[in-house]
Amino acid sequence: MNSRQNQLKAFDRLLTIMDELRQKCPWDKKQTLQSLRHLTIEETYELGDAILDNDLNEIKKELGDLLLHIVFYSKIGSETKDFDIADVANEICDKLIHRHPHIYGDVVVENEEDVKRNWENLKLKEGKESVLEGVPKSLPAMVKASRIQDKVAGVGFDWEEPYQVFEKLKEELDELQYEINVQDQDKIESEFGDVLFSIINYARFLKVNPEDALERTNKKFIKRFQYLESKAKENNKDLVDMTLAEMDVFWEEAKNII
Repeated sequence: MNSRQNQLKAFDRLLTIMDELRQKCPWDKKQTLQSLRHLTIEETYELGDAILDNDLNEIKKELGDLLLHIVFYSKIGSETKDFDIADVANEICDKLIHRHPHIYGDVVVENEEDVKRNWENLKLKEGKESVLEGVPKSLPAMVKASRIQDKVAGVGFDWEEPYQVFEKLKEELDELQYEINVQDQDKIESEFGDVLFSIINYARFLKVNPEDALERTNKKFIKRFQYLESKAKENNKDLVDMTLAEMDVFWEEAKNII
């Protein structure tokens, strides 16, 4: 791996290139914090895909794309004299030191749960009115639910045992079934949301990331369905003309392969 000297040299090279692009490239010169936002979100999802695929070469590339965005935002901030890359780096360094008193202070912790609890308590002492302030409003609902549960658990608002969460999940499923029988669409949606929230919470107790788990299933389903499509073509059949039983033959084949 690269030495610290080479790492800093590479980072300096990126900063220099960013300066040049901002001066000379028509596209780069036009960009603003707002115009880059959706691109940053897209790059973040691409990194997430690479991580799920465990494609280390692709992870390296996507990290580079995200690093470029951080440098780009910092460059724009320096042009308005609001902040630059040093301010960004020092801000996170200061936060990490402050939020890790068990490393940089005299606080003693027993495990990672103590660390998380201290982290949330420190945030409240910094002036935040709610432990949930740090959950971005624009997060996808499943990710947001997971982060909400993490946050409140960090201050002790949590179930004690996994079986309690599972019992709560079964309770929510019963309530959903009741509303389905009653056929109240608004309450069905509400109870369905409660079921999803509960199963996401249960995933936390199982030490499963629900977003990753669902995306793995998405990818698996896509591969299996595409296998079904390819087998249908091999047999000169269109899916719309096939019966469910016919499609299920290929689906079972796919399950044994994928």
